Amino acid sequence: MTETPLFAVIGGSGLYKFEDLSDIERIDIDTPFGKPSAPVTLGKLMGKSVAFLARHGVGHTLSPSEVPYRANIYALKKLGVERIVSVSACGSLRGIYAPGYIIIPDQIFDFTHKRERSFFGEGLVAHVSVADPFCKVLSDSLEEAIKASEAKYHRGGTYITIEGPRFSTKGESRLYRQWGMDIIGMTASPEAFLAREAEMCYTTMAHVTDYDVWHVGEEPVTVDMVVKTLSRNIKIAQETIRKMVNLIDESVDCDCQNAMENAIITNREHINPEKQQEIEILVEKYLD
Repeated sequence: MTETPLFAVIGGSGLYKFEDLSDIERIDIDTPFGKPSAPVTLGKLMGKSVAFLARHGVGHTLSPSEVPYRANIYALKKLGVERIVSVSACGSLRGIYAPGYIIIPDQIFDFTHKRERSFFGEGLVAHVSVADPFCKVLSDSLEEAIKASEAKYHRGGTYITIEGPRFSTKGESRLYRQWGMDIIGMTASPEAFLAREAEMCYTTMAHVTDYDVWHVGEEPVTVDMVVKTLSRNIKIAQETIRKMVNLIDESVDCDCQNAMENAIITNREHINPEKQQEIEILVEKYLD
């Protein structure tokens, strides 16, 4: 039987190309929500099992709106994953968050409109709390690992998720700044919310690639900018992931692990049995 991963990394397909990643295997997983973006790659890093999932598919074939977020989270849940580290690109909406920095956000503003945001519904209703959408315990481990790598970073800030795939207009970018948003990207939502419904700890290592389009002294964001910055930062991301392996304490309890305890509101006698069966691994400890 495959060893349960200490944590999973969702990000670019190049992230799992560690020189010291051993015992590599790729697992195709089916879920009630279709197949995930790509096969899950498992491997041993520093003696412990870690999982990797290419969010946009192998070769980056899926736009942010096309990513099968529910299938991705469900597939990792089936593997027994309890912690997820998201690695993504973002634009800065604040002068202090310069390109090249890593941001560990603590809030999300969901400005998407085409995505399935929940596993629930269709006769099984739940309202999960996401007042603090990122796991503090896992974010603490991420921050400690980034500190050890001596990378430039900021802890905290609100990540606004836009639908994409296009970049913002200047008018939109200026408005987001007025709203108090700090960084902008296309993938945090609904990924973080689905992870909470699946009772998995979730944190984000957001790599600032540009100043979006609001900064008059900088060139507007381009794909070339994003790719170049991510390519430079991949070693930092890998070093951080490697350090997290030894920083995560599996004995520490976290509220994320019981997030659904009081979230299911549907009367037990009226729950749709087909829906309950579909998401059994998410609700079995509360409904069995």
